[in-house]
Amino acid sequence: MNITGKTILITGTNRGLGKALVEEALRRGAKRVYAGARVPMAHSDQRVTPLTLDITNAAQIQEAVEKVESLDILINNASIVRSFDVSDRSAIQEHLAVIFFGTYDLTQAFLPLLTRARGAIVNVLSLAALAALPVVPPYSIAKAAAFSLTQSLRALLAGQGVSVHAVLPGPIDTEMSRYLDIPKASPASVARALFDGVETGEEEIFPDPMSEALAEGWRSGAIKELERQNATLVAESEGKA
Repeated sequence: MNITGKTILITGTNRGLGKALVEEALRRGAKRVYAGARVPMAHSDQRVTPLTLDITNAAQIQEAVEKVESLDILINNASIVRSFDVSDRSAIQEHLAVIFFGTYDLTQAFLPLLTRARGAIVNVLSLAALAALPVVPPYSIAKAAAFSLTQSLRALLAGQGVSVHAVLPGPIDTEMSRYLDIPKASPASVARALFDGVETGEEEIFPDPMSEALAEGWRSGAIKELERQNATLVAESEGKA
């Protein structure tokens, strides 16, 4: 999957990693970048089309579908971190609404275009999807759910030529992680690594030094092998249909 000449939709583009992803896509020669955000920002590059897009708003998702004529790559980047309280059910629901259901709804809405293009879905998750970060349980729970969705879609869409990638970064130097007093990767470096991973076909993309240290163990580990075995069940069931 070469980025040059491709049409890409990125969510959460008004700051941080989303903004860096827009710039990196342009640098790599994307034909068109749809930049989705609740409050979209204008861009000087004519290849960028801002979209007013709250991924929890069904009407705005439908409006985006009507504006996007073709799509090669969907990058589900929009996310939130708003609570540290595991006892607050409403906080968990709020995080699931954005990180899990928002990703699900947007992906389903654009799946016909992605299938037609034999394109790619890129879900920006977190190492917290693999091992919970206990100081932000609502966020960790939602990211874990989104990772399971990513694995399921990967197996289910492979036969249609759609690749599905999970991006698993450690802390990134953005407003969302300002409370963490630990080393953080720059948004620009994570954006570069994300597109590198898509172009080389990595199913799990570990885009920074902290996450990259886990990459080899993950790819050769028991959980990844179990995912591969489970995916064969899809092919077998399709063969019997």
